[in-house]
Amino acid sequence: MFRRETYDAPVTEGETYDVTIEDVAREGDGIARVQGFVIFVSNTKVGDAVKIRVDKVMRRFAIAAIAE
Repeated sequence: MFRRETYDAPVTEGETYDVTIEDVAREGDGIARVQGFVIFVSNTKVGDAVKIRVDKVMRRFAIAAIAE
């Protein structure tokens, strides 16, 4: 039997959030945080204030894109 893991992340897949990019990851993605939870955002740089859409939530981080 497979069990679906649940995460206590403060973000939800498909939702949008207003964030500021605080840092850049090794791979070049911007790093934002919501209640301390790390979100990687492609095509951003430090200081960008953007609206993001969360694409995937993992145990320790989420992946998002700039919302259109």
